[in-house]
Amino acid sequence: MSDQRPHRVRVTGPPRYATGPRNRVGDVHEQTPLGDVFLRSLLKEQLALAIRALILIGLTLGLLPLVFHLWPRLADADLLGLPVAWLVLGGLVYPFLLLVGWRYVRRVERNERDFADLVEGPEAR
Repeated sequence: MSDQRPHRVRVTGPPRYATGPRNRVGDVHEQTPLGDVFLRSLLKEQLALAIRALILIGLTLGLLPLVFHLWPRLADADLLGLPVAWLVLGGLVYPFLLLVGWRYVRRVERNERDFADLVEGPEAR
């Protein structure tokens, strides 16, 4: 017989975290209450982000007519042979809208990645 004894293991109950974090894609697809909470959380965050972007655009672009009304000399001024109002509306508004749109898309994609990591688990990547 051999002198080596088998390693003793103390069993106190079933292992608690045998499989690690659970994949919750089924909860979302099967529309369980937990999946509903996850989905509502994502939708609420996306809606809040869209509202913030719209408020930013509305305030900045909505105040331009007020600025030109309160300071009529600014509206009548010329820069590089063009009225300042035209330069602001034609030259600054579109890059501003592109920047806000780009940031909005990046944040939406980040929210979706975070949601996917939450639902699928970190080992899915």
